[in-house]
Amino acid sequence: MATITTGISLRGPVVSGRKTFSVTKKALPKLKLSSELSFVTSQLSGLKISSTHLSSPAPLSVPFKPSLQPVARRICPFTGKKSNRANKVSHSNHKTKKLQFVNLQYKRIWWEAGKRYVKLRLSTKAIKTIEKNGLDAVAKKAGIDLSKK
Repeated sequence: MATITTGISLRGPVVSGRKTFSVTKKALPKLKLSSELSFVTSQLSGLKISSTHLSSPAPLSVPFKPSLQPVARRICPFTGKKSNRANKVSHSNHKTKKLQFVNLQYKRIWWEAGKRYVKLRLSTKAIKTIEKNGLDAVAKKAGIDLSKK
């Protein structure tokens, strides 16, 4: 069985409840490492702290592939509108940075070519443009394939 001395140096007063006592490096007890049980018992606090082996973790049988689904960002896919950086100006003319977000709405729109509804997150400007020009024309101009969604 191997013994290990701690490299912790606690100097100065240590408060425990109402009593104050001083701890020095000599007063710290030695920790005993037990390789059979693979845990370290702290003699100061009485807690069991599990030790980790330094060996590499077992390889996964299936390689990790991140999901390919897009992250919902505050950008309109049809118009490309995104948040604007601006200053919030107080009465004393103190300027604080702030973001002005796009007015994005979830909207179900009938897609004539696909004979179904498509749920999209669009800016209000894009909704007006789709009502004027049609969903297929606006999606084609933006380069968006609606069959995936």
